[in-house]
Amino acid sequence: MPNWEIEDKFEGIVCGIDEAGRGPWVGPVVAGAVIFLSRDINPELLNGINDSKKLSAKKREKLYDLLLAEERAGHITYGIGEASAAEIDELNILQATFLAMKRAVQNLKTIPSHALIDGNRLPAEFCCPCSCYIGGDGLSYSIAAASIMAKVYRDNLLKTLAQKYPGYGFEKNAGYGTKDHIEALKKYGVTPQHRKSYRPIREILEA
Repeated sequence: MPNWEIEDKFEGIVCGIDEAGRGPWVGPVVAGAVIFLSRDINPELLNGINDSKKLSAKKREKLYDLLLAEERAGHITYGIGEASAAEIDELNILQATFLAMKRAVQNLKTIPSHALIDGNRLPAEFCCPCSCYIGGDGLSYSIAAASIMAKVYRDNLLKTLAQKYPGYGFEKNAGYGTKDHIEALKKYGVTPQHRKSYRPIREILEA
């Protein structure tokens, strides 16, 4: 379970960063950045927070609401950054993810002195010093909080896309290549929000 151990290794203001949406075939990749300005945090939040992939959708949404409440109380600040499907096609998914991370940090109300990034790669020329941690969303409160913010924010974006492009099931599959998504692509074709550099989409366009 996450704790403060990694944050305590660094002086100054530390933020956690994580992304959601590298694997899906549609929509942006989204990054969250979270700074805990206080450790006087709702115990329900600290006891429940974890890697967003290990939480049910209902649990993630509850924790997301608790994080927003802590932000309103002035205990945390967060930033969200996106890189669009077009930017993913132009840059590749790794570089687009780094771009979303930079935008998330730029959208923080407080400038961090160090960033903790989930994963095994560091972006070049980042906006502050940073360190990466494999499985960081299961180790650090800040990274875990960022993973929840990014995941729920992106899921909500996909629900909006589902209304604009009905039939693909984006509200359920979050843009992943499920059977229903594949069938919809065959029936309705590729939308402007699909990642055209991803092989399954590219193959449809080339057929």
